[in-house]
Amino acid sequence: MTATIIDGTVLAAESRKETAERVAGFTAAYGWAPGLATVLIGDDPASEVYVRRKRKAAAEAGLEDFHHHLPADASHAQVAALLGELADDPRVSGILLQLPLPPGLDRYSLVDLIPVEKDVDGLTTASQGLLARGLPGLRPCTPSGVIRMLDSAGVRLDGAEAVVIGRSELVGHPAAELLLRRGATVTIAHSRTRALAEVTRRAEVLVAAAGIPGLVTAEHVRPGAAVIDVGIHRTEDGLTGDVRFAEVSRTAGWITPVPGGVGPMTIAMLLANTITAAENAAYAATR
Repeated sequence: MTATIIDGTVLAAESRKETAERVAGFTAAYGWAPGLATVLIGDDPASEVYVRRKRKAAAEAGLEDFHHHLPADASHAQVAALLGELADDPRVSGILLQLPLPPGLDRYSLVDLIPVEKDVDGLTTASQGLLARGLPGLRPCTPSGVIRMLDSAGVRLDGAEAVVIGRSELVGHPAAELLLRRGATVTIAHSRTRALAEVTRRAEVLVAAAGIPGLVTAEHVRPGAAVIDVGIHRTEDGLTGDVRFAEVSRTAGWITPVPGGVGPMTIAMLLANTITAAENAAYAATR
């Protein structure tokens, strides 16, 4: 068996085209373009690269760019004041506070200053509460991308047994919630799960988001399963994921590559969330 590759680069391009069309329609209807505010604190090289990619993709989709770069020694009060200004700015449809934050800043209290209707990362307590209760809201980008990839491959989620390896609030928990909402029976495993392979071999859908290079081998995978690799790690041999791709692709039915898998979908979902936020705000203003 050779797994079918779910190409995130192609899917992301399709999603970004859809978003650009929605943005163009919105701009024509209302006379202004939705805006994405990115807030970068400090000079972490990886964060700078991520934010630059997000801003470039947003501009290509026709979104207005409201970028703010604060120094690493910015105080909690300074960051909070900026987030408050962005929250009150009607030109800003979505706000993204790039994580991780420098030491000394409490990410939880700062993230929660973002209004739920502008929380395009889906990370505020309010957004996660809406997800947990199955109520409408903006969903975390990477898990949303995971679901779209599974749908694109025609993987049936209703009634499927799914295992998510990873319990982070950024990916693991919301991915499990989204799979539950689609009717899957979900198990959350992690690096301390005993006999991990026995748990994961039950899965028809396996999402690897533990942040451990090469954790998932063919031994962990049920033949014919859909394997989504969220991990990305820079090694001497190049970029790799949580899944040993060459080995697992001979067992799985579907698999995502690294790079070119989930990564591009994360930015695509961020853009989709931003236009959705703008549309929701415009609709609310007419009620």
